[in-house]
Amino acid sequence: MPSLMRCINIVSRCGAIYRADRLKGTDLGDTHHSYILTLCRCPGISQDSLARKLFINKSNVTRTLAYLESHGYVRREQSPNDRRVLLVYPTEKAQAALPGIRSMLRDWNAYMAEALTEEEAAQLTAIMPKLAKRAAAYAGVSDEVFGDGQDAKDQPSGQREAGDEAKAEEKEGAAENV
Repeated sequence: MPSLMRCINIVSRCGAIYRADRLKGTDLGDTHHSYILTLCRCPGISQDSLARKLFINKSNVTRTLAYLESHGYVRREQSPNDRRVLLVYPTEKAQAALPGIRSMLRDWNAYMAEALTEEEAAQLTAIMPKLAKRAAAYAGVSDEVFGDGQDAKDQPSGQREAGDEAKAEEKEGAAENV
C-alpha cells in the first residue's frame, strides 16, 4: 500500500496535469491559478507574504509574478511605507480569469469526489486541513493561509476550536482548493 505522502504527491501531480490540460491554449500554466486566486482574495499583498501564503520560495514567486505581469494578470507597485517592499495587485484580466479558474477547480474536486462516498468525503474534508496545518507548523508559516490568523506554531493542531477549519473553508469557498 502506498504511503500517505506518495498518495498526496500523486493527487497533486495529477491535479497539475489536469490544470495544464484545461489551461492549454491560454497564457496560464498549471501553477498560475494559485497566484490569481490569492491575489484576487488579497489585493495589495506583498511578494513576501504571497510566498508564505503559497508555500513557494521567494525567487520562484518573483519569477512567476514577472511572467504574470508581462502577460497582463498582475501589476506590482512599490510600497509607500517601505521602498524595499513590492505590493502585488490583480488586474482586470486576472479578475476576468477568476471564474474560469474557480470552475476548473470545482470540476477537479467533483471528479476526485466521485471516488468517495459522502461519508468518506466528509472525513477527508475534516482530516486534510489538520495535516495541512501540521505541515505549515513545521514550515513556520502563519495560519493566515487557513483564515484564522493565528500562527500554526503557536497552537498545536487539535487545540483550535473544532469549527475553525470549516468556517475558513466556507469563507474562502471550497472550490478554491489549491
